[in-house]
Amino acid sequence: MSTSRTVETHCPYCALQCGITLSPRLGGVELRPADFPVNRGGLCAKGWTAADLLDHPDRLLTPLVRKNPADRTSPLREATWDEALERIVAGIRRAQDTYGPDSVGAFGGGGLTNEKAYALGKFVRVALRSASIDYNGRFCMSSAATAGNRSFGVDRGLPFPLADLAEARTVLLVGANPADAMPPSMQYLDAGRAAGAKHIVVDPRRTPTAAGAHLHLQPLPGTDLALANGMLHIAIREGLVDEKYVNDRTTGFDSVRAAVAAYWPDRVERMTGVSAADLRATVHALAEAESAMILTARGAEQHSNGTDTAQAYLNLALALGLPGRPNSGYGTITGQGNGQGGREHGQKADQLPGYRKLDDPAARAHVARVWGIDPDELPGPGRSAYEMIDRLGTDGGVRVLLVLASNIAVSAPHTNRVLDRLRALDLLVVSDIFLSETAALADVVLPTAQWAEEEGTMTNLEGRVLRRHRALPPPPEVRTDLQVMAELAERLGRGKYFTADERAVFDELRRASAGGIADYAGITWERIEAEQGVFWPCPAEDHPGTPRLFAESFPTADGRARFHRVEHRDPAELPDRDYPYVLTTGRTMQHYQSGNQTRRVRALTTALPDPRAELHPDLARRHGIGAGDVVELRTRRGRAFFRVKLNDGIRPDTVFAPFHWGGSSAANGLTDPALDPYSRMPAFKACAVAIARAGGPDDTGLLTTDAPRLPVNERDR
Repeated sequence: MSTSRTVETHCPYCALQCGITLSPRLGGVELRPADFPVNRGGLCAKGWTAADLLDHPDRLLTPLVRKNPADRTSPLREATWDEALERIVAGIRRAQDTYGPDSVGAFGGGGLTNEKAYALGKFVRVALRSASIDYNGRFCMSSAATAGNRSFGVDRGLPFPLADLAEARTVLLVGANPADAMPPSMQYLDAGRAAGAKHIVVDPRRTPTAAGAHLHLQPLPGTDLALANGMLHIAIREGLVDEKYVNDRTTGFDSVRAAVAAYWPDRVERMTGVSAADLRATVHALAEAESAMILTARGAEQHSNGTDTAQAYLNLALALGLPGRPNSGYGTITGQGNGQGGREHGQKADQLPGYRKLDDPAARAHVARVWGIDPDELPGPGRSAYEMIDRLGTDGGVRVLLVLASNIAVSAPHTNRVLDRLRALDLLVVSDIFLSETAALADVVLPTAQWAEEEGTMTNLEGRVLRRHRALPPPPEVRTDLQVMAELAERLGRGKYFTADERAVFDELRRASAGGIADYAGITWERIEAEQGVFWPCPAEDHPGTPRLFAESFPTADGRARFHRVEHRDPAELPDRDYPYVLTTGRTMQHYQSGNQTRRVRALTTALPDPRAELHPDLARRHGIGAGDVVELRTRRGRAFFRVKLNDGIRPDTVFAPFHWGGSSAANGLTDPALDPYSRMPAFKACAVAIARAGGPDDTGLLTTDAPRLPVNERDR
């Protein structure tokens, strides 16, 4: 593995998309941080070790198929591409001939390049002629996206550059822990604090982010909406609302004003556990600052009322006149590497490129014209991610599933149910770089090119479109997902609509997105290079791009932002006698998403070798549990085992578990699949749980957390 030149590209992990360089060295490549506008020379532990993935011994290097096609428990063996693709095409035709077009579907990922995300949406709708597609961003950004679209008319995670955080005099972070999840971003928050800014963190745990804040609010998980409505109540009662802004730039405030009248501070304190004094201090800090931001993240959004919760904080920001003001506004912190771009161009069940809606006749006509098909050929909207997964292998459900860049056997909620549904499929095809828990269940496994082996674009959390450069070629028998989709389309008789050339796909994406909300028409690869990324919307090549939104108006029909009345409702599942505590899940600094990559990096697994559940010392003492013990967490959906970490900064009624592991420590085997009615986001962040000591510090047998590997003796060579 080598590269003959130094290549500038981007980290393969989170939505910061930090700039890095890859340079040749004896036996491999050297990874260094770049002085890119987002990270300014910083990297986290994951970024520093990303090159360890490139020549990892677990790398998938050839297609794999089941030795006995009729028996998914038979060993995987190496296969030629022709054999693997023929198995896929035969399975597609068999299912669609028997059950109809929608019986074949795809599940994508927020780590796919814009080109691959775009091509996957097109492949399902044009080559398969199916409505069955969604992606793992449904489990991440969908609630905040829904709220942003209905209030602002657009969903761009941060409607301003990340660097503006350093200039905001007050920042309210709700359910966000960037010190662990996005360490390079902390330089902006640190700079703000050094200049006297006040930072307030809302989180049931005293995270590293909360530990450095001016004020830390610790609500009961699932009560963030009540907290926001309580703060808006105080703002109204104490004359802190920017009435001129509300009158000039918004609609719908009267209904919201009436709704929050019932959220008086003492009531909200009883609902959330946050004192009325802290509520008042937070509102005054936001309202009286020269510039202020409210940022939400998954802690507030991954609930069965996540859209309304994001909406409540958006309402507060609008009432204080923040969106569109310099160094101010509302934003949501995108998590996955291409979580922003991945949701803009057609992976979602109801969406077409450019953030167009699939049920909009004008949108269908525009995209069909770019694709060279009749609009009537386009299917309608399909089912959302968990709803599609929950029906796999059933009458009316998907029978053949293609999974790209996602590990739903670990990342989806209620994973025991998910595993059952995956096993019920007629054919499961997984494209990945390693044998993930999902790939280990597949009938056909396709080896795909890694981040440093492909060209394309990504869109980071600011809406900045970036270039991903190929630093080295993929291994000889490894193909890109674009190549695979083009080949499958050819074998299905639809090859004329597809190409594997990344630049050609991006140029088509530009045309398809033109005039849409996420308009990339004016963004070229050359401009991205020259300008260190271009912010959408950018409707023409002479347009400068749009780093900051909403300064003059909102992209709604009348140019005004919309308030929406929202009411608190309890989580779908509350603690009771049998399950007396609240389980919430989240990230660690060392690992990423389902851990399929980071659990294979020695430096990261050495730093955090096994999953740690956080318990307050009082809660642990009550159950005879000590630091380092193994604890069993049990919910109505299953049980899982974790090493115990005592943390006196977590609420005594709350248990935190990381979701980066599968096996016996699969946190998402415990979580509640109850869905938000608008975004169809599952309730990852709050469910009822029971705890019990299961073993001591020396017990390791209960923690079966190793990433799947393919034994050499199970390959036919």
